[in-house]
Amino acid sequence: MRTHTIALIFIVASAGSAAVASVVQQGEGVRFSDITAKSKISFRHENGASPEKHLPETMSGGVVLFDFDNDGWLDILFVNGGSFVDTRKAAGAQHRLYRNNKDGTFADVTATSGITVSGFGMGACSADYDNDGFPDLYITGADFSRLYRNTGKGSFADVTSSAGVGSTLWSASCAFGDIDNDGNVDLYVTRYVDYAPERNKYCPLWTARAYCHPNEYNGVPDLLFRNNGNGTFTDISRESGILQRPSGNGLGVVFGDYDNDGRADIYVANDSTPNFLFHNKSGGKFEEVGFLAGVAMGHDGKPQAGMGTDMGDFDGDGLLDIFVTNLIMETHTLYRNMGKGLFADVTFTSGVAQATLPYVGFGTAFVDYDNDMDLDLAIANGHIIDNVHLGRDDTTYEQLNLLLQNDSGKFRNVGPILGEGFAIMKSSRALAVGDLDNDGDMDIVVANVGQAPDILRNDGGNRSNSLLIRTIGTRSNRDGIGARLKLSVGGKILTRDVKAGSGYLGQNDLRVHLGMARRTVAERLEILWPSGMVDTVENINANQILTVQEGKGVIGGQPFER
Repeated sequence: MRTHTIALIFIVASAGSAAVASVVQQGEGVRFSDITAKSKISFRHENGASPEKHLPETMSGGVVLFDFDNDGWLDILFVNGGSFVDTRKAAGAQHRLYRNNKDGTFADVTATSGITVSGFGMGACSADYDNDGFPDLYITGADFSRLYRNTGKGSFADVTSSAGVGSTLWSASCAFGDIDNDGNVDLYVTRYVDYAPERNKYCPLWTARAYCHPNEYNGVPDLLFRNNGNGTFTDISRESGILQRPSGNGLGVVFGDYDNDGRADIYVANDSTPNFLFHNKSGGKFEEVGFLAGVAMGHDGKPQAGMGTDMGDFDGDGLLDIFVTNLIMETHTLYRNMGKGLFADVTFTSGVAQATLPYVGFGTAFVDYDNDMDLDLAIANGHIIDNVHLGRDDTTYEQLNLLLQNDSGKFRNVGPILGEGFAIMKSSRALAVGDLDNDGDMDIVVANVGQAPDILRNDGGNRSNSLLIRTIGTRSNRDGIGARLKLSVGGKILTRDVKAGSGYLGQNDLRVHLGMARRTVAERLEILWPSGMVDTVENINANQILTVQEGKGVIGGQPFER
């Protein structure tokens, strides 16, 4: 392991950061404002809802937050669905790319983006797979998957065929990670069930037809593509060990080094089948250890309806924990990493069970919404069955989303006190978090099936201090995906990873957000890159965006927009 140390680098932040530090008790006064109309985002998801109840109609709706034009501001891609019965709706179900205007509004640049309509869309993820400095895009669908290469000129080119990453079976979430630490990001794609419109089944529920349970269909195996470093990929699903029998009904996926051995592991949320935890044994080989690790089932020893998932260190012990969203009356599940490859189900003792029991969960993210240094949980909810009211009067298709505040490892739903953003009832699917306005707190974008999205601006989170870190790899992949960041601040060590794809059908801001509460200076930042190199930065002022390059340390800093 090679260590590169930058001694006593002190970046000057915005004047007034000390004043910010002395404001209000942590979390007080934070609100999420619905700025969808003000943002000029006019997208509306098309799911082609029909009396035939085609299963993809209720599962679609992805969103990605990424800086496609490298101007330092997050842009937004919404993945559209389509229709199996209406050709006009199918042709008009265009994915939409919105460029950030840097003033709270977004411009629709889809027409010049090169991103086209192609089948029934599901989700997406983004990474610079060819290390040219521009983020590329992978879009999944019920009947297609597409890789779009960023040309660097404000547009994308479809390179699916030449890159060798196509799939005609139902693909759901995707994520990029460097499984062999060779400096090139590889691609994992979850696949759901063997479905086609001509094989649509009739599934009665109460007095009407409803969307079928996924186990009415056979599951299909997930895909793992190794990046060859020349613009092409090789399907290594079988030889890597991720090709499981029986297959899972794969929905959510996230990369994370859960055992701190320097290699990227993979967790997959499966719907109504056991979840997968793939331990990276090196050399592109994985072993499925979900049962042994204690993360395959729910607290009752039964498979749950896993939809979305994320990894994060919620208890500050330096180990990545796992969160999974599930069906109503199952509770969402929180697994605490105990070390030595073992997890404990702390769903009930943490308060997660009580908060999530009445909901059907999809997208999710660990996020420090109030900058208090603890990772909270944002969750998108919405029932699968659009006519559920016919048989149950205790639930609805449209549901509230949740924001679970972390108080020393105990979670409580604070959504009702966070303003209009968490008073919206829709059937939500993907959820992505990121600092849309570069003001130092994390905003939330929610994609809703068959409806308009919700752009939720965080107002007040930045009353407490924070940092936003952008990583640039040299020996490692260009985005620094898989890098482990450790920030020493106020007697705590905050552990965060750079991730490209997580939750359900979506992706968060690649930049790493680190709340600092009232602290104005972080004592030390250590970055362990996938290559094994370590960069260390000391004495860092709060309230700025830092760019850190592998082997060079800090190469740029700018104060937050306040």
